[in-house]
Amino acid sequence: MFSRKNKLLLLKLLSLFSVVRGYNVFVIALAQYLASIYILAPELPLREVLFDFNLFVIVLSSTLVIAGGYIINNFYDAEKDLINKPRKSMLDKLVSQQFKLITYFVLNFLATFAASYVSFKAVLFFSAYIFGIWFYSHKLKKIPFIGNFVSATLAITPFFAVFVYYKNFDTVIFVHALFLFTLILSREMIKDLENIAGDMAQNYKTVPILYGQKFSKICISLLLLLALLPAFLLTEYFDVGHMHFYFLGCIVMLVVVTVMMWKARTKLHYVGLHNMIKLIIVAGVFSILLIDIDLVLNRIL
Repeated sequence: MFSRKNKLLLLKLLSLFSVVRGYNVFVIALAQYLASIYILAPELPLREVLFDFNLFVIVLSSTLVIAGGYIINNFYDAEKDLINKPRKSMLDKLVSQQFKLITYFVLNFLATFAASYVSFKAVLFFSAYIFGIWFYSHKLKKIPFIGNFVSATLAITPFFAVFVYYKNFDTVIFVHALFLFTLILSREMIKDLENIAGDMAQNYKTVPILYGQKFSKICISLLLLLALLPAFLLTEYFDVGHMHFYFLGCIVMLVVVTVMMWKARTKLHYVGLHNMIKLIIVAGVFSILLIDIDLVLNRIL
């Protein structure tokens, strides 16, 4: 049996894991590696990619910065989240704001220190990334459209880091990036509909608050329709192996999400839509394996 002290420590660790969104950080790191193996450097031996220490450092720095980003975002949104996410907020409050800030600075320092192993340019890149996340959380998040756009841009920045590292400029990569970007931007705007109560209480000027829910739904619908374009292109004009089944499924799912969004009225409805988009994104990460099922086996042999 755990003692009371051990239970409290376990709860605090769980709280910190919740604050840094440990599950999201893991998925992003996995996505960076899968993208490197299957999309960015498919011609390289598997061992060379997996045991590339520079790539490991880039992924490590990315995860540390992202975890720090979740902390600073949680720090600025603490009061708003008490309204929008009361249960999660109670868990997050088990860790003090002071400890969160200390952890934030430590994670960012470790990220830039690790990046220095790769190059000075990597240090500049991750320093700019850290500043961008802070500036978004502190200022830009409250600005309609710009806040959503910057948030989606910051979300795909870790993939830009490995993209630059491998210097692969194939068109298929940009089409994949456009698909991911439109999905994330759609999710961010759905979150604004989901969080109207807390945003209004904290005087956030989001799209649904300033222009109404109908206008917000029109914008999201256009983004979802835009996401259909790269999904169609990837199934018809690029060799993505069995991953084309994923994109065909996405086309159906995005149409369903669009229809459901126009019928949505409550916070619970919007939470469901947000989770559906998130599921599509996470499924996309694992679907990268379908680009060439035999690729790993062939490269091992």
